Amino acid sequence: MSLSGAVLEHSQVYRLWQAPFAEQKFSPVRAHNDLSSTQRVLDVACGPGTNTHHFAHSDYIGIDFNERYIRDARERHRREFVVADVRNYTAAPEDRFDFVLVNSFLHHLDTKDVSSILSHLGSLLTENGHVHILELVMPEDPSVSRLLARWDRGKFARPLEEWRTIFHQLFEPVVFEPYRVTGAGVALWNMVYFKGRSKA
Repeated sequence: MSLSGAVLEHSQVYRLWQAPFAEQKFSPVRAHNDLSSTQRVLDVACGPGTNTHHFAHSDYIGIDFNERYIRDARERHRREFVVADVRNYTAAPEDRFDFVLVNSFLHHLDTKDVSSILSHLGSLLTENGHVHILELVMPEDPSVSRLLARWDRGKFARPLEEWRTIFHQLFEPVVFEPYRVTGAGVALWNMVYFKGRSKA
């Protein structure tokens, strides 16, 4: 692990790094969904509860394998948080989720693991539930965004069309929307928001 990666493993450092950009990153989810109607939420790789506040009205579970993040999330939000590998997380049919959020997690994983995890998450959805994915895109052309994507802790930022192929293989697409996270008017990260439902 790089020095920057080790530093970001600390919950408070991670929160400070994310704070200026968290709402921008989450904005497509708000734009395309009525969050007040969500009933049961699974926040995958939730970190220190970066997006927990959006679901104050919902039955919410955050899951992450980083114990420091989960300890901090529990102290700050007083919601249900679980230390676990999501691949081993199960839910009875009556406990499945209508809203599964995966925020900036999959670019840390190779394609085999991404497919395995997304397939498993599909099995945790209710009949009318959706998965909501926010992911880092590797731009094709030289840019600040490409440089930052290469510096990211995750080593599997993918071109936009590669993300499209992965998501569409596993879910029926509802929304596939590229967007940018900016700072001081400069595009810093290229992202994509995907909303999908389980294939029949």
